[in-house]
This record gives sequence, structure tokens and C-alpha cells, in this order.
Amino acid sequence: MPTHIQTSDGSNTLFSSKYNQHFHDLDTGAIQESLTKHVLPAFEFHKSQKNLNILDICFGIGYNTFSTIYYVLKNKLDIKLNIYSPELDFELVKSLYNFTYPEEFNDIKHIIESVSETQGYKDDYFEIEVFIGDARQVVKNLKNIDIVYQDAFSSDVNKELWTVEYFKDIYKACNANAIVTTYSVATPVRLSMNEAGFEIYEIKPIKKKQTLGFKGKQDINAKYIDMQLKKQRNKEAQAIYDK
Repeated sequence: MPTHIQTSDGSNTLFSSKYNQHFHDLDTGAIQESLTKHVLPAFEFHKSQKNLNILDICFGIGYNTFSTIYYVLKNKLDIKLNIYSPELDFELVKSLYNFTYPEEFNDIKHIIESVSETQGYKDDYFEIEVFIGDARQVVKNLKNIDIVYQDAFSSDVNKELWTVEYFKDIYKACNANAIVTTYSVATPVRLSMNEAGFEIYEIKPIKKKQTLGFKGKQDINAKYIDMQLKKQRNKEAQAIYDK
């Protein structure tokens, strides 16, 4: 098992030698990053829905998925979740059985163990499927997605999960009222999302700004980013494309 690294909120993360990046922002904290950057904005937008299909890109250590379930249980939400998550590293998923998660996850240890051992879990309220393989291929086979946690390693090291072509597949997989949450505020990433069809918004839940994507314009408490205007003002800015 790789060495645990403690983040500012006391929860542990890991360092990826393949991508040369931590799985989470150490200053924000692993569980706080999942909650503030993904779960809270997504559930605020979908607060009236009773059944949600969530695409968690990529599973990694599982914080986004497990924080979502923790949030639903803590707030006693009457909701059914279907979570789909691609992950390349099968050994990482198997190792999570022995990972030291924060105390917030104590009540869902049986879910964590099931996902680690079988790459899935199912009860009356939660269904999780972890697909071991290429996220680009997994996304092509999904539909009716309400929430996308776009949480891949950064576009500097994992470009293939930030391209226009990739986001077009995400767009196709999403329902009309879907929301995409991501930590990235890079202009090339936003251009990729926008050229795939998403309208771009910005929020600042804690210390850092982040991006939200929607299939149409929204009346929400967020700053609308006019990507056409941004392109006019920055002629050199380019979306990210597959080679």
C-alpha cells in the first residue's frame, strides 16, 4: 500500500507516481475537496430530484463517491443514487480495503469494503459500479447522467480526459439538466467544455475558484463565463483536442 499523506482537514490522500500529482489538494483536504468542489454544488442544483445518476471521473481513492453517500446519509436525504466510475488502476481499488479513511466514513465501511473487493455495491438506496479500464471507452456506453464529477488528474499530465472529443462524449451521456463539476479553471479546459456544448459558470466555494458546466444557461448563484467573449479577448487561447 502506498504511503498515506495527511491533508489539512485530517483526511488522508495518496501521491500518484504515474502522474506526479497528489490525488487531492493538500491545503483544502481530501474530504473537504470532495464535498465543496463536487457534492455540494451538484446536490444544491439537483435538490428536488429523488433519483440521481452520477458519473465519477475517475474513481481513484473513492472520496467523491464515498463523500456523496456520506452527505446523503448525514442529511437524511430521501434519494436513490446510481454511481458509475471508471478507474484504470485495479490494484489501487483493491488496496482501498486497507486505506485509512476519515471517521466520517465509519458508517459506510461495508460499502468501501464491497467496492474494494467486488468493484461494486448495491442496496435499496445506493448502487455503485467501478469500471476497471479506460474512462474514454466507459463514457461512450453511459447515458442519462445527471451529475459528472470531472476530477481526473490535471490536463498537464492527463490531457486525454480534458479534450473536446472527450467532453462531447460526456455531453452525449448527460441528461438535459445535468451538471458537470470540476476543480479546473484553466481556459483551455473551459474552451474544451464549451466547444463540446457546455455553458460555463464559475463559483468559489472556499479558497479557490472552480468551474461548473451545463447544457444550457442557468439561473443560479454563479458567475456566467462568456467563452465567446473570452476567445475574442484572447486570440491565442485554444481548446484541447485529441492528437
